[in-house]
Amino acid sequence: MLLTIPNVLSKDAVARLRGQIDAATWVDGNVTSGRQSAMAKHNLQLPEESAAARAAGNLILDALEKAPLFIAAALPLKIFPPLFNRYGVGQTFGMHVDNALRVRQDGQFRIRADLSATLFLSEPEDYDGGELIIEDTYGGHSVKLAAGDMVLYPSSSLHRVEPVTRGARVASFFWIQSMVRETAQRALLFDMDMAIQQLSTQVGIDHPAVISLTGNYHNLLRMWADI
Repeated sequence: MLLTIPNVLSKDAVARLRGQIDAATWVDGNVTSGRQSAMAKHNLQLPEESAAARAAGNLILDALEKAPLFIAAALPLKIFPPLFNRYGVGQTFGMHVDNALRVRQDGQFRIRADLSATLFLSEPEDYDGGELIIEDTYGGHSVKLAAGDMVLYPSSSLHRVEPVTRGARVASFFWIQSMVRETAQRALLFDMDMAIQQLSTQVGIDHPAVISLTGNYHNLLRMWADI
């Protein structure tokens, strides 16, 4: 399931975050790459241990706690501390799949990567190219969102970033370990949650059908959750 989540960060929050990271020291993006990715990746990245990256990452984590659509779709158990990359003119990231396990450089935090997220921090009119292309059974999906918007997709997906031909593309990226490991199960729970919310607005939360469906949702979650 590929899902766009708008307004994870407000425009003011994006401006504050960019103020934190733009003046920081950026390094070769391959500091977090596996062997396969290193051959395809050409960008810059903030070192994960930098003060700017940690402060900006905490701002994003706080925002995610207040993003109900993200919570409903990801059912997050653990979130890898957000990282930050920048693609200038000519820079790109070829087709790849994210590593199944992600470990911080200090070894103090590790997750199973069930979901990948890209939070856009540049407005689309500020650069040309730089589209995130995500492949699934229906083909390739091109994603280029407004600053503050985020895309969430299975970490098992093939994906790439097209070359930037003007300006700079700045984004945050991170991974989520879900309480529900299986993509199909998460998708079913998300669809059910959305349907329950829609029905609740039409007939009220105390309607017998809403109560029954909510019970079924939680019983499925109880069956599938791994915490």
